[in-house]
Amino acid sequence: MTKEANTTGWDAIDEAVTKLYGEQEPKHYGTMLPYMLGGQDPLDGLSAYKAEIPSPHWHIVTFGFSELYEKESKNTDFSGYGFELSFRVARSKDEEEPPAWALNLLQNMGRYVFNSNNIFVAGDYLDANGPICLGADTELTALAFISDPELGTLHTSNGRVEFLQMVGITEDELEAMKIWNTRGLLEAGEAEIPGYITDLSRNSMLRIPAVQESVQKGIERDGSSTGLLFVDQLDWKSGKNGLFKKKPSVLTLGAKQAETVGKLLRGRLLKGKNLTLTNNEISIILEPASMTKIEVDEHLVHLKFDESVVNELMSKLQPEEGEIRLLSNKGFVIQVVKTYIKDQDGNVISTIG
Repeated sequence: MTKEANTTGWDAIDEAVTKLYGEQEPKHYGTMLPYMLGGQDPLDGLSAYKAEIPSPHWHIVTFGFSELYEKESKNTDFSGYGFELSFRVARSKDEEEPPAWALNLLQNMGRYVFNSNNIFVAGDYLDANGPICLGADTELTALAFISDPELGTLHTSNGRVEFLQMVGITEDELEAMKIWNTRGLLEAGEAEIPGYITDLSRNSMLRIPAVQESVQKGIERDGSSTGLLFVDQLDWKSGKNGLFKKKPSVLTLGAKQAETVGKLLRGRLLKGKNLTLTNNEISIILEPASMTKIEVDEHLVHLKFDESVVNELMSKLQPEEGEIRLLSNKGFVIQVVKTYIKDQDGNVISTIG
């Protein structure tokens, strides 16, 4: 896109990156047709710089999550969504252009944010439900977000902008982040992925015994920082009193999330913390309590569990279709249903449960 007269936000990003790379001319990829006028790419531009430390990589920076031109939003604290993304991708010696998949992934992040208005902050993670590079033979199927250690945070006349670095992660690393925390996992494995450079060919950090041990100790010490988990397959039906017996209340969970919820119970409820499961229809708050009790209103369910219920759920919640009945509480069951993983076109590519 051609820069307009007032390019305050754009210039602030340029200045921050120039401090790192001096006069290096970046590979810049602009957008011909603005997103608001029907263009396919929501971000105004992407700039890719060659970096050598700690190993050769592309350092790609976005332009467009923040306000690049005139201040339009009423929020004076933040510029636009309050962040821009960066992405460090491994680079081979003879590579003169950043990989197209990385540029496309960043534009996909733009579509996600612009369409949902969900923003990213340091410590977040996102399951891609498949390779982050479509069609690639890679274990990296999710993304984590941390503060870019070199670009940090800008304070512009349009408001605050934090640079968030995306990091490609594996499925088991994502699971560890959920039941512990993002920063802890990445710091434990920093020697395996220095600079948090995304390399499609790498294996899981958790294959390294020292990393696995460090993560396990962290989980036991700290519990989980995941207080809220978005669950697509989530439903609740309150029990009913029949003529001869009472029907139990039923919590429905997808198989993909069932095992994760079981692990989070240890890191949340057994540490005295709540865990909220939510989707667009309902929120269910799991709370530690001395006595198990269920409280329900229209769109919010409070499940107060004593330690015996928590321990039984931890042992029984598995990624398998079926009904879980509790010995410790007869008035509550969990129905685990199959999860169907779909590609971008809506085709089922795998089934869990």
